[in-house]
Amino acid sequence: MPQVLEFKLPDLGEGLTEAEIVRWLVEVGDVVAIDQPVVEVETAKAMVEVPCPYGGVVTARFGEEGTELPVGSPLLTVAVGSAEGDLPGDLSGNGADGAESSGNVLVGYGTGAPAARRRRVRPEAISAAAAPLAEPAPAPVTAPAPAPGPVPAPVPDEASGPVAVVSPLVRRLARQHDLDLRQLTGSGRDGLILRADVESAIRAAANGTAVAPSVPVPVSGPASGPAPVSAPVAGERIPLRGVRGAVADKLARSRREIPDATCWVDADATELMAARAAMNGAGGPSAGPKVSVLALLARICTAALARFPELNSTVDLEAREIVRLPAVHLGFAAQTERGLVVPVVRDAQSRNAESIGAEIGRLTEAARMGKLTPAELTGGTFTLNNYGVFGVDGSTPIINHPEAAMLGVGRIVPKPWVHRGELAVRQVVQLSLTFDHRVCDGGTAGGFLRYVADCVEQPALLLRTL
Repeated sequence: MPQVLEFKLPDLGEGLTEAEIVRWLVEVGDVVAIDQPVVEVETAKAMVEVPCPYGGVVTARFGEEGTELPVGSPLLTVAVGSAEGDLPGDLSGNGADGAESSGNVLVGYGTGAPAARRRRVRPEAISAAAAPLAEPAPAPVTAPAPAPGPVPAPVPDEASGPVAVVSPLVRRLARQHDLDLRQLTGSGRDGLILRADVESAIRAAANGTAVAPSVPVPVSGPASGPAPVSAPVAGERIPLRGVRGAVADKLARSRREIPDATCWVDADATELMAARAAMNGAGGPSAGPKVSVLALLARICTAALARFPELNSTVDLEAREIVRLPAVHLGFAAQTERGLVVPVVRDAQSRNAESIGAEIGRLTEAARMGKLTPAELTGGTFTLNNYGVFGVDGSTPIINHPEAAMLGVGRIVPKPWVHRGELAVRQVVQLSLTFDHRVCDGGTAGGFLRYVADCVEQPALLLRTL
């Protein structure tokens, strides 16, 4: 008789308490191997695939796509062992109590066993396998029961074939506004329809249709009161959850706890741009990836933090202590389709510009694909924010709690500048530093920012001070 094991939503790390089911990767009746991804979930930090630690037959799934589940709630049940020869031989029990399991439930800690192809077994085998469960589990989502009350009509795209939509939130938004997703052109990778595409279509429809003013409706017979008036239309409500909810919580906490201050300076980046061009042209066409301006600024930041370690720290409120951190885990702000995320380059102090640039490139691509892990989005000690990509010169960024400082970089544009006593057109950038006034005073913050500006204006200075 097979044994049925319940796989619960694991702790995905860094204090996450819930996750939203985005897409099931297996169905009831599928055969899964140890550590095979079975569901794609979205946390407050990233989109991740969750591997199942058991090998066997999926007997039940819990939760529809779009449902938010707390950590520790059931995800699915798996029958392990053999039942009337229906399970393949390589999935027969070989662990404790005959249950095959990797013993790993955290994302990214699998055994590396290859995933088996999806296979189906007979429904009667699933029914027989489900019997040994000792405790009643929540009702599995095998076939959704009709909900009481009116049920919204299905979205036309689902009735007429698949469209390039992954997120159930996008489908729900289209359904609420009676949009046919087949008529939209997605702006995402491979034509993927994003929330922004649906919202743009909603705005276009609203602008193209005149809304008639509300007028009193005449009634027959004697009037018993004032004529009815149309109720005001409620505005769109967007839940603060997922990435946006996590950002809101962190920024609000930063404003509550951190007494921040900002200083800024303009710098002549002409020599920095020339140095970058020389570095990227030295290896010829066969050279590796180009070094970005962000990578050079990141390298300057690590050198500045070595001189001003007060800014690579955090404040322990309970102990009333400033904790200076030994390593620089450099976060950088990246705008993605899911919102603003801050991937972290680990041990940036031990990397050169090329290494930092390569890691920034890898993390940026993972962010765009929604494949960053929680570990790649947490643990930063200092953040570099290049808001110049949005075409703006300056900002007063909010510190990424619990860090102590953030360097902001505006756009690099030609401006009049006094160079060697004469007026010239130079490439100028505005740098701003927001810092926690508890960890240092203005002199330290100003010294850090001035050193960064000096390295931007004279990149050779960085070599002399290493």
